[in-house]
Amino acid sequence: MNEFGHIPVMLEECMQALDLKDGGIYFDGTVGGGGHSYEILRRTSPGGRLIATDLDDEAIAAATERLKEFDGRFSIYKSNYKDFEQVFAIAGIDKLDGILLDFGVSSHQIDTEGRGFAYMKRNAPLDMRMDTSAPLTAEIIVNTYPQEELARIIRVYGEENFASKIAANIASARKNNPIKTCGELVDIIENSIPAKFRQNGPAARKTFQAIRIAVNGELDGLYECVEGLTRRLKSGGRIAILTFHSLEDRIVKQAFNQLELDCVCPKSFPVCVCGKKKEIEIITRKPVTATVREMAINSRSKCAKLRVARKI
Repeated sequence: MNEFGHIPVMLEECMQALDLKDGGIYFDGTVGGGGHSYEILRRTSPGGRLIATDLDDEAIAAATERLKEFDGRFSIYKSNYKDFEQVFAIAGIDKLDGILLDFGVSSHQIDTEGRGFAYMKRNAPLDMRMDTSAPLTAEIIVNTYPQEELARIIRVYGEENFASKIAANIASARKNNPIKTCGELVDIIENSIPAKFRQNGPAARKTFQAIRIAVNGELDGLYECVEGLTRRLKSGGRIAILTFHSLEDRIVKQAFNQLELDCVCPKSFPVCVCGKKKEIEIITRKPVTATVREMAINSRSKCAKLRVARKI
């Protein structure tokens, strides 16, 4: 564990997936504390190069410190990985040998009370921003979004069956006083879900996930980003993506499947007229999951899924 307080999930599996080579150019779109990036640079020494992005200033500072022994071989940019075109232009990068995206929220972000990511931190403010300079916070969503939109966010992003009731109770509670803390929101959520349905883990988990996704726009443009990044790979290059809930995993799976298709013409057509060509080979027909040993050491690896593809 580095100073940022984040254990990289499925570290060895990710490194194997990338098929690392000395002298290769790699992109870590979610650098976090630099755990994955460190291994990429270590295993591609002495000539490998790394471009990385993150929105969290604390993560960038921690990763920069973590990677300092590889000075001159890496560049970290404060940017959303979805803005990779701008980053690559600044870095002077055209094609890549490997891409890693880890969509997990870091242990540091969860454990830092002031960041407001964790439903366990009752006194924490409702924040949930990856980029602490961004204007939209969880508090704004909870206190100002229409009840119907809140219900949609909780239902779609959290896959929560009691979304309508939770949204109604939030709308009712905020009429009296603004909802300011994680604890206040947790109480509302728990009072919205029947007791018999609160036995399968923390009742607030799905709603907190949904609001966090909305705050950070985590699913916006994700499909297009996966497509665009994959097309930046050199022939034989690999893209490895770690997801932590079904919505992300579904999007990555769909993007990979589309990129692997060789023709999308109706079967009744005698010849192909669409011009669609197969662009990748999917390496992981089923996503790779963490080992039992890793799950015992790092509980946050339990829901992780790794999908890998190779550029043709």
